[in-house]
Amino acid sequence: MVCARILFLLVSVTTVVGQSPASLDKLRADGYEALFNLDYEGARRQFKKMIEVAPDNPVGPQSLAASLWIQQLNESWELKATLYSDKSNADSKEKIDQQRVDEFKKWTRRAKQLAQVRLRRDPRDVEALYFLGAAEGLEAVYSAGVERKYMAALRTAEDAVDHHRKVLELSPKFYDAELTIGLQDYVIGSLPLPVKMLAGTFGVRGSKKRGVTALETVARDGHWGRDIARLLLIDVYKREKRWDDAIATTRDLATRYPKNYLFKLQLADALTLKIAAARKSKSPIDASEEREVFAIFDALLRDKAFASQARLIQSRRDETQRLLK
Repeated sequence: MVCARILFLLVSVTTVVGQSPASLDKLRADGYEALFNLDYEGARRQFKKMIEVAPDNPVGPQSLAASLWIQQLNESWELKATLYSDKSNADSKEKIDQQRVDEFKKWTRRAKQLAQVRLRRDPRDVEALYFLGAAEGLEAVYSAGVERKYMAALRTAEDAVDHHRKVLELSPKFYDAELTIGLQDYVIGSLPLPVKMLAGTFGVRGSKKRGVTALETVARDGHWGRDIARLLLIDVYKREKRWDDAIATTRDLATRYPKNYLFKLQLADALTLKIAAARKSKSPIDASEEREVFAIFDALLRDKAFASQARLIQSRRDETQRLLK
């Protein structure tokens, strides 16, 4: 009888351990599906369930923090005063939602704490190292992009990169860890020379080419970071005037996340920039691409699901029409 009870307990424990990662993965996948379809609350419901399933795992808090950052990223793009310059309403005096900032910091702090507990038990815990670096990476981009605390962001980003380099030393095919490294490489490599030299005094160096390669590696071979890398690459490709790559990336995301009207607008944006660049250089223009631009706007304006965004969509259409006259 005792042996039977012990066997039952072993089977039960094995079943729970075996099912837990699968259940976390399902919740995580559903959460990111909702997140990239702009259902922020739906995403956060899934991520909070992850915390209920595995309260000692940093993945739930890290995913919640990521959802708040991506929401902020999307809202900043919506607030951009014009598609075709670097000026934005966000750059002037965008109001910071302190409650959202506090929530973001709560979840990044929790993710780091849980990762550090695991690392005290096993300093070579690859997953814990990854989540520690991922939480730090989120802190860095949030500090720079939302709070405008650039030096704090630089220091935190360096910590994130150190942890993710360690991840790749221990597990070279953990491609998601390339995201933080690639983003820092690209950002530092894009800075004006005097600022780049200043960053170099802190031991921080970058390379745009190396950064793009790393982001493309995650977009191609990564797992959970794949679509985040693609989201970042949209802007990178536009900055590098790689119009066809920007178009292909936005088209892919727009197809896979049909409820995300921002991906459709970004596809129209990338097509428009390509056409404008061709006109400027007196290169041949594909007339079908120009037709596609306005077909995207018109389809969005007809779609009742995007009725609340009609004003923004129409303003983007008007701006594009003025540019392409």
